Amino acid sequence: MKLEQRIAPIKMILCDVDGVLTDGRISFDNQGIEIKSFHARDGMGIKLWQQVGWQFGLLTARTSHIVKVRAAELGVELVRQGFSDKLPIAQQIMKEHDLTPEQVCYVGDDLTDLQLITSVGLGVAVSDAATEVREAAHWITTKPGGFGAVRELIELILKTQDRWSDVVRKYRGQ
Repeated sequence: MKLEQRIAPIKMILCDVDGVLTDGRISFDNQGIEIKSFHARDGMGIKLWQQVGWQFGLLTARTSHIVKVRAAELGVELVRQGFSDKLPIAQQIMKEHDLTPEQVCYVGDDLTDLQLITSVGLGVAVSDAATEVREAAHWITTKPGGFGAVRELIELILKTQDRWSDVVRKYRGQ
């Protein structure tokens, strides 16, 4: 199936966190508080995605307070943390939102993402993902995780769905 055909029905993006929205490093300060860095353009992309009426969700095997904080800042209400088998959680989300797998995009970077990437309409790997994940993905970003890969994906989908010009027009004051 052509990439454009996979992109056309997409209405929801589900996204891993560590290694996708971050560069994958997990840092702790002297008090043991976890520190993560997120790219501002990924955040803006997520907001743009939601502004056109589509849904965005975070699925992560780890549990981290900072993920809740970042999600709240971006208005992302769909956050699931603390499980290694992501496929049943994603299937539950699809059912709750009355979506088929063909209407969902998932972006990941490591082996815990592999099954879900192959089970949705558009499975995406960031450029620095594990080899097996890149091989299974329908599309691979040019940017690595934590450096604007999610924004790159969102722009691709919105441009392919012919919705990007409407987004840009708003920021040009038109």
